[in-house]
Amino acid sequence: MSPIKDFTFSYEALNPEIFFSEGDTITGTVNVTLTKDTKVKSLSLKAKGGACVRWIEGDGESVEIHRATKRYLEVKRYLVSETSKDTVLPRGVNHLEFSLTIPLGDLPSSFKGRYGKIVYKLEAKLSRSWHWPLRLKCEINVFSKSLQHLDQVSMYGSVNTDVGFFSRRTVKMLAIVDRLINSPGDTVSVSVDIHNPSSKRLKPKVILQQNTEYSTKFSTKTCVTNLCKIIGKKINKKSQEMVTYQLKIPDDAIYTLANCKLVSVRYYLKVYLDISFAKDPEVEFPLVIVPSSVCNAVLEEAVETNHAGASGGPS
Repeated sequence: MSPIKDFTFSYEALNPEIFFSEGDTITGTVNVTLTKDTKVKSLSLKAKGGACVRWIEGDGESVEIHRATKRYLEVKRYLVSETSKDTVLPRGVNHLEFSLTIPLGDLPSSFKGRYGKIVYKLEAKLSRSWHWPLRLKCEINVFSKSLQHLDQVSMYGSVNTDVGFFSRRTVKMLAIVDRLINSPGDTVSVSVDIHNPSSKRLKPKVILQQNTEYSTKFSTKTCVTNLCKIIGKKINKKSQEMVTYQLKIPDDAIYTLANCKLVSVRYYLKVYLDISFAKDPEVEFPLVIVPSSVCNAVLEEAVETNHAGASGGPS
């Protein structure tokens, strides 16, 4: 009978979303409960992670498989080092603390999609001579710090289009988004100023679109999903109106991913006018979706920077 009664490990969270980033240190404890004094060859804790994509294209007669993988992280620490003689752990509960620092660099954030994933794991391994090693694994969430260097928190865009054939009228639209950096569950405020001198009634629409792209060396697969849509009331002919819409980002929205060669996730907020028998004028805003703690920190930093600039200006 094995003397190992229990073998577990746990780690401490650094933030409410329970994610780690480049440069963070993962601390925790490996617990080994023994029924008697036991010789151990080694005990280690490893953090590892990587990306993989895979999809199949073909018509049944000719099938082509596209796949690619890339390792991003591998850090290992020994809690009981391998030596010429086995180390004896005493009977009872043994608590072995560990500390693993994620190297500085540019790690892509955790992700799981239809044709690929980016997964990070912690693995504890207990080895004894002449026995199969015991392994414990659990996934950890990683969010890349490279997305935190964002200083633009508001944006506007305008577009004009001609309506009519014999008597052209120029429809003008100005759209303003209150901020480009958001987190899942946030509400984005979109203001649209519409000048309609034409004889047509116009219908404004707002769409939040997610573009996910999977890539190998020789091929790319793109998935476009409309996460939410708002259809406004019609704007009367020969009129001008300012309308405001509140668009809620889904609670389960995936974080923006832009620093991985195999997978990318980008968001676009599109504002356009539905005009019959004419080209629909459209304004597009790139949105960045990050954890709430990151979003709040970026917005607070932007506010402090603006206040410092205002106070330091001429009187």
